[in-house]
Amino acid sequence: MISTQKHTPQLGLFHGLSDQLDQKHPLYQLANKINWSVFDSSFKKHYSEKMGKPAKPIRLMVSLLILKHVRNLSDENLIDQWAENIYFQYFSGEQHFQANIPCVPTELVAFGLRIGEPGVELILQESIRVNEPSEDANDGIVVSVDTERYKKKI
Repeated sequence: MISTQKHTPQLGLFHGLSDQLDQKHPLYQLANKINWSVFDSSFKKHYSEKMGKPAKPIRLMVSLLILKHVRNLSDENLIDQWAENIYFQYFSGEQHFQANIPCVPTELVAFGLRIGEPGVELILQESIRVNEPSEDANDGIVVSVDTERYKKKI
């Protein structure tokens, strides 16, 4: 039997990413669990309002660091994949698809140095918070983190 073509209305060019994505995708769900304002309020002290080139949004840079570690990607691969992956872009706070790269790889290094060990620990704390089991679940998961890895060597 020949199947008939399904006529589904095509989303317009100007619809947002959230209208096009599977809301069950892990990155979609994680993007909506993270309290992004924690990073804005904590990291804004590292920026000047009057001097220098305008910085990339804090959510973008934090999300790139998270994606880098979650997907085990190099800085270069992450930046290239971000320009192709609408879930990465949604996770980073974009409302519409961006065909260009979000930053150059060296900006990730500079951001990590800017926020330092306390900033990395804050990102780690938030990632643990969003992954804690709900009070309803009694699955006995225990999370332990080796923070020695993020301390500066003297």
